[in-house]
Amino acid sequence: MVALILAAGYATRLRPLTDDVPKQLLPVGGRPMVDWILDKIEEAGVEEVHLVTNARFAGLFARWADGKGVTVHDDGTTTNDDRLGAIGDIDFVGLDDDLLVIAGDNLFDYSLADFLAFWREKGGSAVAVHDVGRVDLARNYGIVAVDADDRIVDFVEKPESPPSTLAATATYLYTREHARLVPTYLAEGNPPDQPGNYVAWLHTRAPVHAYRFDGGWYDIGDPGQLLEADNRMRRRAGLPQRDTYSLD
Repeated sequence: MVALILAAGYATRLRPLTDDVPKQLLPVGGRPMVDWILDKIEEAGVEEVHLVTNARFAGLFARWADGKGVTVHDDGTTTNDDRLGAIGDIDFVGLDDDLLVIAGDNLFDYSLADFLAFWREKGGSAVAVHDVGRVDLARNYGIVAVDADDRIVDFVEKPESPPSTLAATATYLYTREHARLVPTYLAEGNPPDQPGNYVAWLHTRAPVHAYRFDGGWYDIGDPGQLLEADNRMRRRAGLPQRDTYSLD
């Protein structure tokens, strides 16, 4: 098992904060956002960790990774217009192993060790899912339908009329065999971005199960979500709350 953190996007909705700092290195709770994810990976016992980013921020991530045992991959892109997309970046790195994939802006409270245990029990691949509770929120995510065994039987990305509020989050476990199908997915002309698109394609060809979790989860895409996540982590770290977000 190896882990891959996705950090090659350009976070245009968070500009100007992300003009000079990648979103995943923005401080949340007094630490770079991605540190919280690395903690979760290490707690789960996954020892080999990779991170994929772009040419614009590869140097900053290399400095962050120094001494952490994380291998940084530069996908060579320089703008939001030429980005490879999340699935394109998985293909670019090309890790030939069972694969834990996590978006670098995806903060959560649940245990990755529990997710791994669920994945091993079910077989096939798996995605962490969370009931967002509201239809208006569900429109922003990939929405899944599952059978009695939690196997995904339908997946629709950002539906206008969501069939449920059970949302896929950007944490995935793929068997080696399923990870090897990424080039096939791309060769068929499928979208290279939005990692849930690969789950939507894969579940019709192989078993993919939904791991349900409770507790906190933040998909940090805009300033409001960033401030909310920052204050939650600041409370956890015993730091004072803030009314506005700051890099300090």
